[in-house]
Amino acid sequence: QVDVVESGGGLVQAGGSLRLSCAASGRTDSYYVCGWFRHAPGKGRELVASISWNAANTYYLDSVKGRFTISRDNAKHTVYLQMNNLLPEDTAIYYCATAYSFYANYVYKSQREYAWWGQGTRVTVSS
Repeated sequence: QVDVVESGGGLVQAGGSLRLSCAASGRTDSYYVCGWFRHAPGKGRELVASISWNAANTYYLDSVKGRFTISRDNAKHTVYLQMNNLLPEDTAIYYCATAYSFYANYVYKSQREYAWWGQGTRVTVSS
């Protein structure tokens, strides 16, 4: 099992930036995929970005491409989501999720593929 804890959320004006962190602990000695999801009021939870163990493959939601960057530091067991040029529609609770993967370059794009979830961190973007 890989437990994750998110941090870095907050209140920011439109056009501003935030960096979210996802610290992993537990059985981190195997390959694991990481994803950032968000859940906005009145909307379903959606995958924002995901990254393979070796960072060779990433996935981004169309609406965040060019603004968000996912990265990871396996030595620190931490995954980051750099969010630039934030928009009011980015307001949501952001969750980090993980799952083991058989290969180092796997990326998961479905919520059902993720096994362990954090408690979330709130991001509010004011206009």
